[in-house]
Amino acid sequence: MFRDAQDEMSDTADMTHLCGSSAPPGVPATDLHAKRANALIARMTLAEKVSLVSTHCPLFSPLAQQYNMPLATGFNAGIPRLSIPALRMTDSGLGVANILNKREGDTATALPSALSTAASFDSSIARAGGAMVGAEARAKTFNVLLAGAANITRDPWAGRNFEYLGEDPLLVGTLAGAAIEGVQSNNIASTVKHFVLNPQETGRMIMDARIDPAALRESDLLAFEIAIELGQPAAVMGPYNKINGEFGCENDELLNGVLKRDWGFRGWVMSDWGATHSTEKAALAGLDQESGMEFDVMLNGAIFFTDRLLEAVRENRVPVARLDDMVRRILIGMIDKGLFDQPVPNHPQPIDTESHALVAQRVAEAGTVLLRNERNTLPLGPAVKSVVVIGGHADVGVLSGGGSSQVRSVGGVPIEIGLESGDAAIFARQTWHASSPLNAIRALAPGAEVSFLDGTDKALATKAARAADVAIVFATEWRTEAVDLQSLSLPDDQDELIAAVANVNPRTVVVLETGGPVLMPWLNRVSAVLAAWYPGQRGGEAIANILFGKVNPSGRLPITFPAAATQAPRPEPAGLEQLRARDAAREAGNDKVRIAPFSVDYHEGANVGYRWYELKNQQPLFAFGYGLSYTTFSYSNLASTGSSAPQVSLDITNTGKVAGADVPQIYVRATGADGTTTWRLAGFARVEIAPGATKRVLIPLEPRTYARWDVASRQWVFASGELQIAVGRSAADLVLLGTMTCSGGLNR
Repeated sequence: MFRDAQDEMSDTADMTHLCGSSAPPGVPATDLHAKRANALIARMTLAEKVSLVSTHCPLFSPLAQQYNMPLATGFNAGIPRLSIPALRMTDSGLGVANILNKREGDTATALPSALSTAASFDSSIARAGGAMVGAEARAKTFNVLLAGAANITRDPWAGRNFEYLGEDPLLVGTLAGAAIEGVQSNNIASTVKHFVLNPQETGRMIMDARIDPAALRESDLLAFEIAIELGQPAAVMGPYNKINGEFGCENDELLNGVLKRDWGFRGWVMSDWGATHSTEKAALAGLDQESGMEFDVMLNGAIFFTDRLLEAVRENRVPVARLDDMVRRILIGMIDKGLFDQPVPNHPQPIDTESHALVAQRVAEAGTVLLRNERNTLPLGPAVKSVVVIGGHADVGVLSGGGSSQVRSVGGVPIEIGLESGDAAIFARQTWHASSPLNAIRALAPGAEVSFLDGTDKALATKAARAADVAIVFATEWRTEAVDLQSLSLPDDQDELIAAVANVNPRTVVVLETGGPVLMPWLNRVSAVLAAWYPGQRGGEAIANILFGKVNPSGRLPITFPAAATQAPRPEPAGLEQLRARDAAREAGNDKVRIAPFSVDYHEGANVGYRWYELKNQQPLFAFGYGLSYTTFSYSNLASTGSSAPQVSLDITNTGKVAGADVPQIYVRATGADGTTTWRLAGFARVEIAPGATKRVLIPLEPRTYARWDVASRQWVFASGELQIAVGRSAADLVLLGTMTCSGGLNR
């Protein structure tokens, strides 16, 4: 791949712009890791330097197999003569992925969807999930996880919402950072992705996401800023799409300006697979590594960071100092996370799958949200003598999301449905994990008759529901990378099925296995609704435990559920009409039709999710932060301090008869750079409380959530004087109001 080159080049060019810092390239000379990296760079040939700044995709390259590399996402051979280890990369958003079972028989523990983790509002839950996945990756000999998704869910129909952590920058950043820290506790590296505005799948390779720069700082960038501060990821992965006119992987303002200069990020920036579009422009704009170069050949017609980069450096179109910076960043990330000194094993190691399954189950239990519970239908008790379970393939398993996050889970795949068409067909399948809700329900109701119907015969399901004490309908909605939903309604006439069952049984419970919000035209007819998301490896057991009260639900919505699609900033994906026209042409035999590049104006700016609903005075179906419990809580004695470490304290009392966890949410009334004023989440906690007990809870606040970004000075501006604060059960249910005195000023 590389021409041999022994010559070492030197360059005294000013690297202030190229490295995104007014300091010398890389990191301070006092940093021992930087010194170690610099010593290695001094011994490298030019060709060896270039060899580190790209990766192969082992699915398409025989090179990786020479190094006993399992089929995975990315691979770089390292430099054996300098003891620089190989980079062995795997997709791992929700567990160690095994796309399309390419590593036949290789299973892993599947976490629930990221929305489930987010719904826990608990950093310890996120960290435990990350640590579990990192441990399995290490045992499988991988040392780089393509994890740490920190994108904000701007649209309810987006295909990858299930991989993301919701709509609020504080929640997203806090939990993403905790998950990254958990991954890297295994002496392996994690990314944070997809930097920074990766909002939809339709046209994801060609769309231009346009947003006001200050609004971007106050929303999506703030989520990444917090995640990077807390998680200290080794690498940042750029997206496919453009942001404000420039591809994310060659966006000088975002990579050099924000990430490397303003935030001082010292790790490396890698592209998404097939997201590199140039050599000089990308390298000078801050991209440090071209990922999965075979994808760039397929998607963009060339490889950019091998021979082309070598030539550009020789001709000084890319200064050798910039190449050294690229290599230094990769080496520092590897050294920081232990890839040199705590290398992964050469051969796969045993994995404690049982304890790991319990981690996944704990995430599912903490993240399931009880949305409705009329007449205390739940929890189910011994008085229930007959239960009919309907739909969702609940007899054999629970649904999972598709795409690069797809985990081939321990226990097998009871159902796997291939896609016949569409942009996800080449790498995604509709798959269930082998965790049967039906079996778990039967285990917890030994004295009841529990039957199952698949729901395809509505008349039969209705007859069975009429005769049962309780009817539990499992409703599913599948999402995948590369494809957005075209409707928020449940597919396959499930709305009609639920309505028919509810009409004959007043104790109808709906369990939603979805990748995000769905519409619920039947809501007022059913007695209980659980949002179980994609519940992962032990989803069936987790759902049953909540249905029968072995676990008290404590999840809170990390994303708003609209009452109608028209309430959202965009009722459907931008570019959808182009997509439909292209697909129609393909069905007619014309494969040459392509979607033309288009732009999307994110006019809501920083007012994402619940802030949008407040500004538009719209009542959603269920608000951000909403969730019920089998007990009740009251708040009192609110106090605050607005010092350089602002915090709120309050008393929380469990006023019910069972133990439970509450999630008090602290909102601050703030005005953004665009002049709009909304409530913004500034702090939260998850608190376990015994029945009748009271706890005094101290909740730190994040000042940037209620600050204004000043573009001219590139600083946060903090309000002075009294700010309104509130304790909320959700963004739409603020139950305890107060004020906080702040000193104001610039970035602190």
